[in-house]
Amino acid sequence: MHRRDFLKAGGAAVIAPSLAGLLAACGKDDSKSATTDTTASGPAATTARSSVAPRKVKLGFIALTDCASIVMAKELGYFTERDLDVTIEKQASWPATRDNLLNNGLDGAHCLSSMPYSVATGVSGQGTALKIAMMLNNNGQAITLNKDFASVGYGDLARAKAALESKEPTLAMTYPGGTHDTWLRYWLKATKADTSKIKIIAIPPPQMVANMKAGAMDGYCVGEPWNAVAVQQGIGFTHLTTQDLWLNHPEKALVVSEKFATEQPDVLKDLMGAILQASKWLDDFANRPKAAEVLGGPNYVNAPAADIAGRLAGTYDLGAGLPQRTYKGDQMVFFRDGRTNAPRRAHAVWFMAQYQRFGLLKEAPPYMQLADSIILKDVYENVAAAEKIDVPDDDMSPFEVKLDGVTFDPAKPEEEVKRR
Repeated sequence: MHRRDFLKAGGAAVIAPSLAGLLAACGKDDSKSATTDTTASGPAATTARSSVAPRKVKLGFIALTDCASIVMAKELGYFTERDLDVTIEKQASWPATRDNLLNNGLDGAHCLSSMPYSVATGVSGQGTALKIAMMLNNNGQAITLNKDFASVGYGDLARAKAALESKEPTLAMTYPGGTHDTWLRYWLKATKADTSKIKIIAIPPPQMVANMKAGAMDGYCVGEPWNAVAVQQGIGFTHLTTQDLWLNHPEKALVVSEKFATEQPDVLKDLMGAILQASKWLDDFANRPKAAEVLGGPNYVNAPAADIAGRLAGTYDLGAGLPQRTYKGDQMVFFRDGRTNAPRRAHAVWFMAQYQRFGLLKEAPPYMQLADSIILKDVYENVAAAEKIDVPDDDMSPFEVKLDGVTFDPAKPEEEVKRR
């Protein structure tokens, strides 16, 4: 596996101010911190801000659309309603996010949901100090190919195989063993292309478009809006969305440090409750245009709101003259009546089985031991009960991966490992 440190991401972290604070500075106060919030749901929605001193929390995020539930929990005042003083800091890359969590520079972060497994198995680190508190979203990533590959079309695996084998391509993902790395490698397996001459490199998400424009790679897998931006700039086209690879797949998670989870469990639960409120708000599609405007700001994703809004709404301009695709309820989602947010051990086993299948691990990891250590299952169930959210009963149920129609049984990971 190639782990070239390509283009070091620089710049100091940005502490993003809240929308409420910005409005107040303009003579308008929309924070609702001491009044009823009619857009919210959950126990804090109709209570006034208490006199308790706010508890400080520091969260990290990467400039991707799927950081939305953390950003909107901040902007809508949901953290404040629960007496939380939350700062959210933009991170330069996923390795920087990992290191800041491991070094307790962050309490938690919007994070690749498979990162804790990658670290625990040694694919990109060592140890089980990264904990998954809850999931943040399903779907909404994509594989973008250079416009020179336009004849490949949308989701045509046979044409993709031919194109990949016509040269020695370089493809990018965002972090070894991360979700984007996994979707890219799973797709490559499904094409049945000879991968011996395919180079895979790691690039921070916001740098994908610039690097492909500069000729550093022929395609990449990343979250939005960086696939839509490539289309709008005429650099590449969307070959496959990840909801067409695995419908309602796990994507980002709220990953927290072991120290924060252990020493401040009540703060963590209130943090999760506020994010669940924001997740519900985001899955009211009437709210998504507002979310796109907020996310597009320089302190957050720093991309045109229109590039965020289209795919957030489910309208995909694929580029390269391909027909537009429309997703209804199966685009990026944040709540799905709680089905999105519950972390599942079956998914942990699937990711770790893929590591072995891809050759990133030589031996089977202790699947259930690691899943039980990393996933804060009891904490999530406690928060869900307090928020009156049902917890799905499919924690270890088999599921189908849409791209190749394979059913994965988490009780038999060795069968997945043997697939080629």
